[in-house]
Order: sequence, then structure tokens, then C-alpha cells
Amino acid sequence: MSLALILPDGHSLALDARPLIMGVVNITPDSFSDGGLLANAEEAIAHGLTLAMEGAAIIDVGGESTRPGHAAIDAATEIARVRPVVAGLANALSLPVSIDTWKAEVAEAALSAGAAIVNDVWGAQREPAIAEVAARYGAPMVLMHNRDTVDPDIDIFDDVLRFLERSIAIATSAGVPHSQIVVDPGIGFGKAPAQNLALIRDLGRLKELGCPILLGASRKSMIGQITGQKIAAERVAGSISSHLYGVSQGAAIIRAHDVRAHNEALQVWAAIANSASLNSAKGAP
Repeated sequence: MSLALILPDGHSLALDARPLIMGVVNITPDSFSDGGLLANAEEAIAHGLTLAMEGAAIIDVGGESTRPGHAAIDAATEIARVRPVVAGLANALSLPVSIDTWKAEVAEAALSAGAAIVNDVWGAQREPAIAEVAARYGAPMVLMHNRDTVDPDIDIFDDVLRFLERSIAIATSAGVPHSQIVVDPGIGFGKAPAQNLALIRDLGRLKELGCPILLGASRKSMIGQITGQKIAAERVAGSISSHLYGVSQGAAIIRAHDVRAHNEALQVWAAIANSASLNSAKGAP
């Protein structure tokens, strides 16, 4: 049986072939990587269309920065940012748009404007009502692990697994089918550098949750700490390396800013993997 997410319009998003790319559209003045680059809805829509042409299978729209020390905004401000972009992209594209928010009110506005997936960076634990909204619209959910503080001494895998178990319970209790849930370890969110690396290295451990895995290491500070790249936009090679390793551990979706480069890398990865499978089937040495 194929693994797929069922979208509100009845179409399915297959997750058992080549890993999918979720392209990032940030409509924020203060995001860590690209804050302020998309000044209005028209520019954000144009950027989303470009990401789709470059190979994104999902366009993820966010209106509030989640970087450390970010300035919180109210739901009305966030809705004013994201709703026209979601509507524009949903009308122009045949691929799904996801809304990156933890607020139930924002998710409702985005889904009513045409979004098809809810991507919650607090795993439905900051506002559990967001799961009820997703269930009502028949939208799949991405549930991400997050922490308010960094604790380098904790068992990070135990923390992630227990957190995501609670998130899954909240979502399923609200009516979101388990088969409609994707889990995300939350690279860079409340974690020490060594914990981020460990999560990517052993990402496959999350399979015990029984959900597809999303990995989002794109341009994260841990990459700069390894390579010395202080400018987020120059961490493309490190982002691809992180994501390909995650794919080897079972990631079904990767969330990336640099879609063209990731798409080319995944094309080569898939060609190598398929070549190995073909040789094995033929009995080649």
C-alpha cells in the first residue's frame, strides 16, 4: 500500500517515492535567513511560483518569525500577511500550500483561503485548537518538536519522542487521522548544536512514531558553526549535506529555502539509489 497524505480537495500527496521538497516562503521582517526579502504579497507569491518551478512539491507560507528572540505578533497581523499569499498561490498552483503557524485562528484563515496542510512549530501544544481546525478541513498536519529553552544535558531523543507522542495524541483526539500526521524533530529549536547533529544522524529513530518524517535543517546556525559561514544564505552546501543524510535515514520531506539546488541533489541521489536497486535485481556485483 502506498504512503500518501490526503489533501482537503481529495488529491493525494505520495510520500513513498523520491523525498519531497517543501519550499519556504517567509513573509516576515525578522526571519533568521530571509527576513524582509519579500516586502509584499505580490513578491511573496512570485517567489512561491519560482520555488514551484524549481521543484518544490509543497509551498510553506509563514508570517511570523520563529528564530530565537523573535518579536511575537498577534493573529490579526499574521493573517493579514499570509492570507493573500496563500490565496494567490493556491489559485495559481496545482501543488499544495502549507501554512506555517501555531495559531488556530491563523490556520483557519489560511485553510479557508486555500491552504491544504497545517505546519505547526509547536506540535499542537501551544494552541491545541489548531488540531480541531485541521480536522474540520481535512488537512494533514506537520507536528514539530520545540522547546522554550536549551538543555544540553537532556536525552534529546527521549524529549523529542515524548513530546511528539503528546502532539500526535492531541491531533488524533481532535479528529486528525494518524495517517495524516507528519513529524518533525525541530532542528535548531531549543536544542544545543550537538543535539541537532545527533537528531539528524539517528533520524530513523523517529520511525517508531509511525508517521512520515520531515527534516528542516535549511541554513540553520549549526551549519554555520561547522563551516564558518556566518551568512545564512551561504549555507546551501551544508543544508544539502544535512538533508541528504536525513533522507538516508528515512526523511520523506525536506524543508528548504534553496529549492533548485536541493532538487538537483535529490535527482542525483535518486539516480544513484535506483541504479543500485537495478544492479541488485540483475544480480550484478
